[in-house]
Amino acid sequence: MSGQNLDQLCAQYGWKIADEVHRAIGKNAENHITKSLGVLQEDGVYAFFLYQASRGQREKPGADKLRDQARELLKQTGINGFEDTSDPLAAVRDHLAGNLDQLLLAKRLLEQALIYARYHAKAPEG
Repeated sequence: MSGQNLDQLCAQYGWKIADEVHRAIGKNAENHITKSLGVLQEDGVYAFFLYQASRGQREKPGADKLRDQARELLKQTGINGFEDTSDPLAAVRDHLAGNLDQLLLAKRLLEQALIYARYHAKAPEG
């Protein structure tokens, strides 16, 4: 994470999230991203990943893409537990929940990326 511009990284992942979720579930992408952001802001990082895991058949492909990009963002920024995990719920439960500074940073990074993703999803294509 040394010397990394975190806002720029959030912007890059925001675009990736919007693009991949849109490819997976089409016009429902903006709605899913907005709901995911609300869960994150109201209930935290663990609830955010749980929300992605709980999506029904129609939203599941987009939720999986969102989860994967969120996991990669946290991995790239060196957040505890995300170094080499494929299970973000276990990473939060077993590692991140015990470190308040890392937990708050993870939440802030995900919020910023999802805010950017929501704007990308709203923007006209092109």
